Amino acid sequence: MKKLFLLPMTLGDINPEIVLPSIYFEIINEIECYITENIRTARRFLLKCNIKKTIDEIRFLSIDKHSNFENIITEISAFNYKNFGLLSEAGAPCVADPGSNIVLWAHYHGFKIIPITGPSSILLALMASGLNGQNFVFHGYLPVKKNERIRKIKQIERESQQK
Repeated sequence: MKKLFLLPMTLGDINPEIVLPSIYFEIINEIECYITENIRTARRFLLKCNIKKTIDEIRFLSIDKHSNFENIITEISAFNYKNFGLLSEAGAPCVADPGSNIVLWAHYHGFKIIPITGPSSILLALMASGLNGQNFVFHGYLPVKKNERIRKIKQIERESQQK
């Protein structure tokens, strides 16, 4: 059975061994192909994790907002790998991060999906906020442009007052 490991990446410049479970370092040595937002960052991170394979032995596929999903699926299907990794750029895959379409496709095609715990900026912010963790909504990241950001914050405030 093919496996898709959902692999978080550390937030900032921190030793991966401090925040990632020890099983993480065993798993990354079994993965033959990584699907990631930024191949260069992924390679650097894996080297920081002291991966046993050489970087040239590993296949990397890029997934970002400009990627053609069908092309990625074609490439995944073309290789007879058993273990794939969906590696986030920072934090947890599929949480304010691309990759959910890959996971959905993998479910549909009989992959075993194995999420690995690790840092998530959203959960870390919630934990540190003092807010009620039993009832919260993540609306995604705020827009970069000031007017759009103000409009979005006002919309969220109106919605929160109605609940």
